[in-house]
This record gives sequence, structure tokens and C-alpha cells, in this order.
Amino acid sequence: MLTELDYLPDGFLQVEATELHTVLPGPTLIHLSGRREAPLFVSILLHGNEDTGLKAIQAVLQKYQNQKLPRALSLYVGNVSAARAGVRRLENQLDYNRVWSLDTNPVITDEHRMMQQVIDIMTQRNVFASIDIHNNTGLNPHYACVNRLGDAFLHLATMFSRIVVYFTHPKGVQSEAFARLCPAVTVECGKPGGAGGIEHAAGFVEGALHLSAFPAHPVASQDLELYQSVAVVTVPEAVSLSIGDPATDLCLIENIDYYNFRLLDPGTHLAVVAPDCTEPLRVRNGLGCDMSAHYFENRDGNLLTRQQVMPAMLTRDIRIIRQDCLCYLMERLNRKP
Repeated sequence: MLTELDYLPDGFLQVEATELHTVLPGPTLIHLSGRREAPLFVSILLHGNEDTGLKAIQAVLQKYQNQKLPRALSLYVGNVSAARAGVRRLENQLDYNRVWSLDTNPVITDEHRMMQQVIDIMTQRNVFASIDIHNNTGLNPHYACVNRLGDAFLHLATMFSRIVVYFTHPKGVQSEAFARLCPAVTVECGKPGGAGGIEHAAGFVEGALHLSAFPAHPVASQDLELYQSVAVVTVPEAVSLSIGDPATDLCLIENIDYYNFRLLDPGTHLAVVAPDCTEPLRVRNGLGCDMSAHYFENRDGNLLTRQQVMPAMLTRDIRIIRQDCLCYLMERLNRKP
């Protein structure tokens, strides 16, 4: 499945994500040399409808067309076929950001083997740091995510944003796999197509290319707003779902994504629930335990929060909710000095 190149294909710097298949045959790992040998690894388009990573990389490489990069760059371009269709993933595909681990999957697929191949190649190349660039579909600030709380990880993350989310689930994500090799971060750049997200991601990648090493000291507390993801919220397949249609089992409020990164008080109204719908949401913590009744309650057909909670990645996109989740729940995390 994987194509490996040591050059940038003609047309790559100009092509849109939906036309990327005219330049690349499929998932492709591109190695470009730089003044420092240990490469920065950047993955883009693990989700085909998230094009900020492509546009950011194009901006950086256009800037360095006639000069050597400050550091070698290994660029992984992921789900080219989903990008062609403008969707997160095709209906018959696995999620390209859930297949980076062989340990947690009972069935090993070609996608798992491909990602392991990428990991093996980058291990041999002594990868310096890893950046996975994403968009989301709801109203969210730009923020970074890490799977380790080491100083180098947090220094890399805060180069992008003072808002950092530490998470250990879901498994099989790119940043977790590369965290075993080097400082690794996932960056969330807001909605696709936003110029601010492209400029922010491009500046971050260029800054990482200029790094010679990571500081040995901790990130200053005033430079870091740290949260931990504690649970994932999904909608059962049997539950019909909508935004604003009271005929469905679960009817989310119109401005549901307005609640992202806001501390919600108990009793906050999120949705209307049909009388015969007994399980409108499923909430699982990192151990897989059902925490639905801890966080939410159905009071007279209204879905309300039971605890103070801060959601992230709430979206109005029903397809994304079905393919991934409704949101993640977070708590503020205080690092020990």
C-alpha cells in the first residue's frame, strides 16, 4: 500500500486535497533532506477531509523551494482516496488514525501493516520529532494533544498552543505510536479551509524544523493550560440522531459545538430524548467502564449534565459523530512540580 519517495512529486505544491490522487498513487512517505540529518516526521490527511496539513506543508515547502530545509523532513500523506471524496474515510475503510498499533487489534489488516512499515522506516532514520496535523468539524480553539507528559513533549506542544490535552485513549493513534520513538504531538487546527489554521500549522512546522534540541527544563506553568481526556461519548447505532429534529431518538441542541472547551455546570441542557429511548449516549472511560449515568441524566426527556464537565470536539456533523464520537470529556490536570 505504501509508496516511498526521496523527492517531491511534480505538482504536489499546487494540488488540492481532492486532486491529490493525480499526483500520488495512494499513501506516500516522502523523505526530503535538510541541514540537520535526523528528520522531523509530519503526517497529514490521516482523515481525508482535513486539508489544513496539506496546505500548511505546501506553504512551508514553497518557502524553501530554492534552499535547503533547516532539518530533514519525512512527510506521510495518508488517506488519499478519502481526500479525493472529501470525507474523513470511505465507508469500507478503517480510520487511518486508529491503525498505528498492532497490540490492541485482534485483526491485523493491510492498513496496520502499512503504518508499522512507516514506524520501522522512521525508527531506522532516527526520527527527531513527530507532528500529526488535523482539523475538527465543531467550534474548537487551536490546541495540541500529547500521549506523554515529558518535558520535550510539552515543549513541542506549547510551540503550537498553550492549550494541551493529554490522552491515552483511543488507542492506535499516530502520536501514541511515535511517542515511543520521539517527542510526538497531534495538533488540532480548527475547521478545514480556515486561513488561520493553515498559517498556524505552517508556522509550527517551520519552527519545529529549526529546532536543534528540546529544552531540558519544564514548561513554565503560565505557558501551559493542561487538560486530561477522561471519557469518550458516543451515540449507539440504534439511536436515531439529529440536530434540531424532535422526531429522532436524540435531538441535539442547535449550537451544541458552542460548548467545546467550556466548563459546563450540572444541569446544562444538551439534547431532547424520545420517550422510548433508554440509552441515548454511551460514555466510556479509559478502562472501558460505563460512566454514562455519572456524567449525564435524562430528566423528563431532556438530556442534562450531572457533573461539572468540559467537552472537546463536539460537532454538528452527524456523519462524523457516527464515524468517530460525539465528543470527549476532559478535566484540568495539574502537573506535579
